[in-house]
Amino acid sequence: MEILFTKLQGNGNDFVLIDEYETPVIPDDMKAQFAALYCDRRFGIGADGVICLSKSEKSDLSMRIFQPDGSEAEMCGNGIRCLAKYAFDAGYVRESCMVETPAGEISVTMGYSGNDFSAMITMTTPVFDRKDIPAAGKGEYRERIGEFEVYAVNTGVPHAVIIVDAVDAIDVGSVAPAIRHHPTFGKGANVNFVERTGPDSIRIRTFERGVEEETLSCGTGATASAAVVHKLGYTGDTVSVETRGGPLTICLKDGATMEGPATTVFSGTIVC
Repeated sequence: MEILFTKLQGNGNDFVLIDEYETPVIPDDMKAQFAALYCDRRFGIGADGVICLSKSEKSDLSMRIFQPDGSEAEMCGNGIRCLAKYAFDAGYVRESCMVETPAGEISVTMGYSGNDFSAMITMTTPVFDRKDIPAAGKGEYRERIGEFEVYAVNTGVPHAVIIVDAVDAIDVGSVAPAIRHHPTFGKGANVNFVERTGPDSIRIRTFERGVEEETLSCGTGATASAAVVHKLGYTGDTVSVETRGGPLTICLKDGATMEGPATTVFSGTIVC
């Protein structure tokens, strides 16, 4: 059996994409196992997740994303940009489309400037109430966890956001797991450390739930971080977010949008 795949990345957040537009390739009951195997960077292809692209009954495309621990994520901003690039290049969609995800329908506007592809994603509107994150208690989330003051928001997936003086001074791999697994978060949470770098700019580092380590970029994390600093009055509606893998632009006027690049790395064949 041969399985065709394409490796793509958005700001260093990398994915193995399986094209199931015409027909299923990986049985549903094997998708989690497939992701755990092929996301491995030593014994597999190496990725932060596996994207399964298929048709949708109500949208132009459907996206499911499975993470290295075998879990399925509700949504992934960088992943949708990668899916959009693949679908655009394959001729499945044109300059705009709707993508069905477990977190809801996401609109995408995309195209090339020369050889550079970028896409603007209408993200899930940030929600701050604990029941929507989900998190224990009532009202908006603001808790002291260890040495950190933690805010929380759901931008398609749950995120904890911590504002610090300098993100490079944080040992993310050591301190983030206790927050990611904190019992107040019913489904766990991604953890973002945020440094304010200007009136409308921030730098972030993100520890991702499901990947269980720091990634070079997280689109929903960039949106969550921008949403928190904006809500606190530190920025205007448009926030420049510098991730370790590159820049993203988040606009928080009438909901939330994210704009950033996507790149095809290589394609190949898995021989089973």
